[in-house]
Amino acid sequence: MSGSILMRVGLQPDPYLHLADDAAIPASNTDILVSLARWQTDSAALRARQGRVGVRLDNHVDVVPIAADLARADLICLVFPGFADGRAYSQARLLRDRFGYRGQLRATGAAVVRDQIVALHRCGFDAYDLRADQDPVACLAQLDALDLAYQPAQDALESVRRLRRRAAVQLQD
Repeated sequence: MSGSILMRVGLQPDPYLHLADDAAIPASNTDILVSLARWQTDSAALRARQGRVGVRLDNHVDVVPIAADLARADLICLVFPGFADGRAYSQARLLRDRFGYRGQLRATGAAVVRDQIVALHRCGFDAYDLRADQDPVACLAQLDALDLAYQPAQDALESVRRLRRRAAVQLQD
């Protein structure tokens, strides 16, 4: 993890302490990010403390049976281990679309690069833990480069289908 997170407003310091499974839970109001195993094992202790708590999910985890529990997390960090494995995209769409998750959804891993930023954003991600070789300024510019989309998604982009429908209606008038 780089220590900084790209968000729509720019590069921000990561406010979350990435807590190892065997590390003591800080009693202070420190924001912490824990593994799913730690989230499930120590849920009472994590909820009893001050500070925000996020959970890191590997991309093989089925979010359907745990979505109600995950709704309590302030942050869900989904892992993209490589370009050939896009399961975290599906996790994000399920969390946002089906289960209405409204907390921060962060993408992390080897495949979080400029070329994927728009697709990540369209699936509901609002924070990106960029690889060290990625230029945050170029990644931010990429977020603003697209203004029309073919499929509906989590973002507010107008779809080609809606645009065509509106044009057809205007031709009929």
